[in-house]
Amino acid sequence: MTPLLIENGRLVDPSQSIDRVARVLVTGGLIAAINPDDGDLPPNVRRIDARGRIVAPGLIDLGTELREPGREEDETIETGGNAALAGGFTTILCAANTYPPIDSPGAVEFVRQKAQRARTCRIHVIACLSRGREGVDMAELGLLAEAGAVGFSDAPRPTSNSALLKKALEYCHMLDLPIYDLPLVPELTGSGVMHEGRVSTILGLQGLPTEAEDLAVTRDLRLAEATGGRLHIGPISTLQGVELIKRAKQRGISISASVWPQTLSSMTDKELESFDARFKVRPPLRNERHIEVCREALIDGTIDCISTGHTPRAREKKVNDLDLAPFGMVSLETTLASINTDMIRSGLLSWPDAITRLSTRPAEIAGVPGGSLKPGSPADIVIIDPDVAWTVRGDEFQSRSNSTPWEGKELFGQATHAIVGGEVRFERHA
Repeated sequence: MTPLLIENGRLVDPSQSIDRVARVLVTGGLIAAINPDDGDLPPNVRRIDARGRIVAPGLIDLGTELREPGREEDETIETGGNAALAGGFTTILCAANTYPPIDSPGAVEFVRQKAQRARTCRIHVIACLSRGREGVDMAELGLLAEAGAVGFSDAPRPTSNSALLKKALEYCHMLDLPIYDLPLVPELTGSGVMHEGRVSTILGLQGLPTEAEDLAVTRDLRLAEATGGRLHIGPISTLQGVELIKRAKQRGISISASVWPQTLSSMTDKELESFDARFKVRPPLRNERHIEVCREALIDGTIDCISTGHTPRAREKKVNDLDLAPFGMVSLETTLASINTDMIRSGLLSWPDAITRLSTRPAEIAGVPGGSLKPGSPADIVIIDPDVAWTVRGDEFQSRSNSTPWEGKELFGQATHAIVGGEVRFERHA
């Protein structure tokens, strides 16, 4: 493996409180040194000039839908991995909603082996919380953990069975592994297609009430407090959900929470006036009041991290009436840019805080390597051009699907390099 020297870039590593121009030496797949002396450089080192760019720990996503096996028309392990790299993500956690679902050690092993052969980003597996993702009987969590699962979830289905969730939290407390729950009460959502409010009423479209999220958050917090289990709740998109999580953390309940990029963006429920199914996402685009509160919660740490919400659906599925089209969007390749455009360039979030929420904190929540460029750590690195302007074109994505609510919008910032284990797996050419 060729040694790498990344030089002249702005090194942003919150795990070491570093934010300055520095050099990073990579040897043997690991971070060898920060600001090494010239005399310590290997003779065959490859130099990467990161002038004007940000060098940071590779980004980490806590719940990417890869859809393989069974729904390869939407995404595959390889195409999803390539999309992750193009977006600056060096580690992703694969959601369990495949067909068949990831509820057996063999299914876990299938994804892990396919990921190793694909040689894209690092792919860890979130296995099913219940058998068949049916929400009735608890899956064999211990066996799934032995097979390599790093957490459990039935998402994008919520865990409606409270007794099941309580039992699983107690069990996972012993395993010291997290449960990821989608906060949603499906009985309240019906066939809603957008945020319930003034706009949905004017358009005559069935809405998704905020109470469907708020009630689920309340239930989840009580069970986390009762069991002591590690529970991650997300995505959060409502002001009441934020307030509930803030109070729970003040009481010392061990929970974490995430938000998806559309909830932090400048897009609101008014986008649905176009009746374009690209804007049919879950959680739905909400109004300015909810967006403002979620942004503030991310800034003050109430919400721990940003996940991509990458839920690919094939083009022919999304090109349909709102009532018939599925929820979903591709977002691995736009998350970094949308956060930069809507949060960083506007002065709401600093780059160190953004990297904390996109890399350092997700690594801590998931309990996986990454999120740091300390010497001896795996050399998982992203290099970012924060100023490049580009127009989103879904047809140009690495992902197999292309439906994105950011279609045609100008965003700022892109990953120019993604390095995994010291190997340059992605390099963007001008």
